[in-house]
Amino acid sequence: MNLIDYPDQDMMMLDLADQIASELVMALEHGERASLAVPGGSTPGPIFDALCAADLDWSRVDVMLTDERWVPETHPRSNTALLRDRLLTSRAAKANLIPLYHPTETPEESVEALADRIEGCLPLSVVLLGMGEDMHTASLFPGADRLEEALAPHAPALLPMRAPGAVEPRMTLSARVLNSAVNKHLVITGRLKRDALARAMNAEDAMEAPVKIVLGAMTVHWAA
Repeated sequence: MNLIDYPDQDMMMLDLADQIASELVMALEHGERASLAVPGGSTPGPIFDALCAADLDWSRVDVMLTDERWVPETHPRSNTALLRDRLLTSRAAKANLIPLYHPTETPEESVEALADRIEGCLPLSVVLLGMGEDMHTASLFPGADRLEEALAPHAPALLPMRAPGAVEPRMTLSARVLNSAVNKHLVITGRLKRDALARAMNAEDAMEAPVKIVLGAMTVHWAA
């Protein structure tokens, strides 16, 4: 794991957007398509604001979330709606969105159809992850109902997930997919998450600190 400390969050967000853009350009130089997986939530928003204007062939880039709440895009808690508003705009409007949500009552009803499209994008060219103070990443939550399956080396690409810390059912990429990415980044802000990262690194069991399982070959970006 490589940890980069930044003097402020603005510099970190701009630097990380530039690095991701460079990695996508490199992937496109060596293949027909590139793939990018990103988190939802408020933290990566400034990265998206800068990345969406990057000068690259977005029409050859497949973009997906690392996880999604099982709600439609019209719902205020939809990460897909955030992605459309802040990343899939400007030059990046030409990118191809790979959905993690389909309008069925439960995620289990749609997981196979959604997973088929994800498998065609693997390995991911770039993955950007976030982390909660409880040491979850994507929707790999401590105490989640299918966490052990999601952390397994031969896990499916995509799993439904329910957890005490999650309001809605979720759909999440598995640790196998996250770890197989060519370029891996974790972005965190604030002292509480820096402390949580330290706890995860020292944890004996990834079931208690799921982010631990993806920290190998990871670049962690932190600013207070």
